[in-house]
Amino acid sequence: MIRLRQIALLLLVTGLCFALAQAQKRSRPTGSKPAVRSKAIGSNAVVIDESLSVLRMKPSLFAEAVQRMRRGRKVHILGTAEADGVKFYKVNAPPNNSGWVQAEALFGMFREGDDSRLAQLVQSSNGFDQIELASAFFDLYPRSQFRPALLLLFGDLLEDTAVKLSKDANSRLDRREMAATAAPMHSYYLNFNMLDRYRKLGVIFLFNPKTKTFHYEGASWRELIAKFPDSGEASEAQKRVDSLKFKLERGTASAANK
Repeated sequence: MIRLRQIALLLLVTGLCFALAQAQKRSRPTGSKPAVRSKAIGSNAVVIDESLSVLRMKPSLFAEAVQRMRRGRKVHILGTAEADGVKFYKVNAPPNNSGWVQAEALFGMFREGDDSRLAQLVQSSNGFDQIELASAFFDLYPRSQFRPALLLLFGDLLEDTAVKLSKDANSRLDRREMAATAAPMHSYYLNFNMLDRYRKLGVIFLFNPKTKTFHYEGASWRELIAKFPDSGEASEAQKRVDSLKFKLERGTASAANK
């Protein structure tokens, strides 16, 4: 009787060990690999897409929001997670915030194809947002293949902006007030408050006092000609520079400096 009990116990233990081994084998799918650490972890990034830039307490689109981060905010990536059909980065956002943000809100050198993604975002934007996004692209990707096309576009956008700024300045500046002071007329134009946000981007507008018009100074066109002389965009940039010279020769131009 004792012998039969020992055999039964041995069979029970053997069966349990076999079942455990099979369960562990099923939990590891054939061909599975160990988790690979994301290249993004430890990298620096910049907030660009404000429509997706909500910093959250947890990696979820339904998690409590800490704040919406502004374009240009620099962050440090600490981890990754996926939830609600999107990828999140855990970030440290100086000076004193941290949390989770949707991956597509950030751009940098840590992820392949980000320059292409930002170039497309520039193309699909409009107004001041388009100018601000292009400026961010130039800061992030100095050697991108998309830089020549965006340099040409950037200059054209700013020359179009100069036309609008000229109309606004001429309609808003009070000629009687300007005449009543000892300040030169061109100084009123170069202190026009609508120039402020362009100055913050390092953009310079010239002012022609004879025609009372602003003109883009042309830095992006000249960079295009100097750094990408063999590109198709370079010849177009040269036409813009020649046209700018002609416009300024109609009067003495002053610079709206940084």
